[in-house]
Amino acid sequence: MNTFINLAVADLARSRAFFEALGFGFDERFCDDTALGMVISETSFAMLLTADKFAGFTPRTLADATKVSEVLVALQLESREAVDAMMATAMAHGATTVRPPEDHGFMYGHAFADPDGHIWEPFWMNVDALTDLQEDPR
Repeated sequence: MNTFINLAVADLARSRAFFEALGFGFDERFCDDTALGMVISETSFAMLLTADKFAGFTPRTLADATKVSEVLVALQLESREAVDAMMATAMAHGATTVRPPEDHGFMYGHAFADPDGHIWEPFWMNVDALTDLQEDPR
């Protein structure tokens, strides 16, 4: 099963530059003057759409992501260092910090808002430690 996250953006060129700086690629088959098909993983994608294009898919009013939370996109990364590196790169390219980092021992995460206000949460999780906690909840 594939996942497509649809997000309205104000400026496609700005969004492409921002996410390319974070290391994401784009599937040009899904890119035009109204949309960018961003590849998150082999099965996960973000469709970055102009407001007009996005509005064509819903009868509801579009949220202004700089004022309200409409979605939290969590990205599991391979290490704590990768989380910190993504945060540093995002900040250097126009993102804002949403909250301080959270360290739960077995899980570490942070959050930033992209230039359109969408919240992205890079995190690392030690799945083995989580399994150990479930087996021995002390």
